[in-house]
Amino acid sequence: MAQADRCARAIFIDIRTTLIEANSTFGGGIAVLVAALLLAVPATAAPNEPDNPRTARLIQSARQSTTYSHLSADDSFGDLLDHPAFAGFSRLVLPRADVEIDRGATLKGISMLLPYHQNVEPSDVLKGLNRIIDDSSAGARVFFDIYTDSEKRADPSKTQTGLFFFRGRPGAPFAVIAPGGGFVYVGSVHEGFPYALDINKHGYNAFVLRYRVGQGGLPATQDLAKAISYVVRNAEALQVSTVGYSVWGSSAGARMAAAIGTHGVASFGGDAISKPLTVVMAYTGHSESSANDPPTFAAVGESDGIASPIVMERRVQALRHVGVRVEFHKYPALGHGFGRGTRTSAEGWIDDAVRFWEQAGMSPP
Repeated sequence: MAQADRCARAIFIDIRTTLIEANSTFGGGIAVLVAALLLAVPATAAPNEPDNPRTARLIQSARQSTTYSHLSADDSFGDLLDHPAFAGFSRLVLPRADVEIDRGATLKGISMLLPYHQNVEPSDVLKGLNRIIDDSSAGARVFFDIYTDSEKRADPSKTQTGLFFFRGRPGAPFAVIAPGGGFVYVGSVHEGFPYALDINKHGYNAFVLRYRVGQGGLPATQDLAKAISYVVRNAEALQVSTVGYSVWGSSAGARMAAAIGTHGVASFGGDAISKPLTVVMAYTGHSESSANDPPTFAAVGESDGIASPIVMERRVQALRHVGVRVEFHKYPALGHGFGRGTRTSAEGWIDDAVRFWEQAGMSPP
């Protein structure tokens, strides 16, 4: 019993309750009043420090003694939030951590939380969530803080950040994925976790970024730079290769990924490390480019009314004009936010993007 108590204290070190009020703008100009934030901060080590080995062993032992049940489409948001596999970070799985949701609503209706996205497949969402459950059941650490406690105290919005780690082959290169959401929510369940699973199929490691929302693109991109720096700095402990890493983004996340590709990690407050070998960007209106951009894979739906295919085509032409290698795909009968494109003309595009990453000069694992 004493050991279980110690594990509980290790897992739930710090629960902060913050009451905030803000207005955010969703599609159609609907004002959303943010009423409350209840965020359980995971019991993880500071980004620059290793886990306490004794604590890690206790947590692993406790987790390995339990096989957590999978979620189904008929389970509720309350079931997800209360699921022991997500203890300490369950609200960061959802698009908004600071908005109360109907705990009784079922996961089959999760698209209602993703107003900027379409083609949201509950089966894809559940595969990602259940992979986290499986990894947690096996005793693997899933969620990592990218900011220290002191950094989060100085800026409480940084408590809404972190990295979800989807492991590929140990020692293989990694990808960091920035989901979209118009900088007002983070669509990890639709275009973060499912992307990571497809990347894992090829043997590569994948990290899905939870970044700050409601503050525009700069803080979010700073979070991406911090996340890349965290992975590179802790590569040995994470068992990933830093050679030839890639950065992926969709919609707002693609703006972030492209900005890192153009300006580098250090330009946004990260470490002085190399640029990504490849940038993968889906359906974005980002137009800035340079001759120093990494090889770029770009994808968009031909009927996208938010991120115009014309804007993406112009950027592709500009990159090619200065000698940057680009692969561009425009998929018929698709609009904005199609995710991995299940059962659409875009299905398989993530596999194509992985091959492009490999062709940029990175050896497969």
